[in-house]
Amino acid sequence: MNKPKSDAPVAMPDMQTRRDTRKIAIDKVGVKDISYPIVVMDKNRKFQHTVARINMYVDLPHHFKGTHMSRFVEILNAYREEIALDKLETILQEMKKKLGASSAHLEMEFPYFVEKSAPVSRAKSLMEYTCSFSATLSDSFDFVLGVQVPVTSLCPCSKELSRYGAHNQRGIVSVNIRYRDFIWIEDLIELIEECGSSPVWSLLKREDEKFVTEHAFDNPKFVEDMVREVTQRLSALDEVIWFSVSAENFESIHKHSAYASIERTLIN
Repeated sequence: MNKPKSDAPVAMPDMQTRRDTRKIAIDKVGVKDISYPIVVMDKNRKFQHTVARINMYVDLPHHFKGTHMSRFVEILNAYREEIALDKLETILQEMKKKLGASSAHLEMEFPYFVEKSAPVSRAKSLMEYTCSFSATLSDSFDFVLGVQVPVTSLCPCSKELSRYGAHNQRGIVSVNIRYRDFIWIEDLIELIEECGSSPVWSLLKREDEKFVTEHAFDNPKFVEDMVREVTQRLSALDEVIWFSVSAENFESIHKHSAYASIERTLIN
C-alpha cells in the first residue's frame, strides 16, 4: 500500500553556512553584471531612467563556506522602483543585514544621455556618456561618481612639425570623484569637455564640422595637457574632496594609445 504524499516542506541543506576550516576570510563575494533599471537625477528633466550593469558584494568571514547569492537579487527586486542615488546607503544596509556582513559594496555602470546643440547649426541630438556609481558601507558610507567623456584631441607636436595640418583623434577622459556637496553629472561632463581640443557631438552639419575642425586645430592638446587641465579645474571646486582623472587617445597614426593619469586627495 502506497503511503500518501506529505505536503510538508522538505528541509533543504544550507551549504553556505557550513563551516570552512581554512580560516581565510574573503574581502568581496557576490554577484556581478546584473542588468537592471535604475533612476538617475537629471539636471534638466529632473529624472532619467536608464539600465545599469550592477555588481553587488559583501565580505565573508573565514568560518562560512559561502554567501547566499540569491539574496543579492532579492534585495534588488525589493527596491526595484527605488534604485537611485539617494537609496544606495539603504540598499547597502539591507545587504549587510540579510547577508550577515560587516561591509557591502554596490557598483553600477550605466549609459547617461545629454541633449546637446551643435556649435553652429544648433541642431539638437542626444549624446551618450558612460557613468558609474560606486558605493561602499562598512563603518561609514563611501560614494564615488564616475564619468567617461569622449573628446577630440589634436597633437601639438604634429601641428608644429607638419606643413599642411595635424593628426587628431578621439579620446576618452575618465574622471572619478568623491564630493562633500552634490555635483550634477552634466556639470562634470561640461568641465571635462572644455579640457580637450574639442567636444564630441553625435550630430554635426557641414558648418559644424568646419567649426569643430578649426577649433581643435587652434586648441592642440596632449593627454598630459588634458589630465593637467582637468586636475586644475577639479582642484578649484570646493565640493570635490578626492578625484582621479585619466586620458586615453586612440591614436590615428600609431598602433598604440597614448595615456596619462592623475589622482589627488584635496584637503580644504
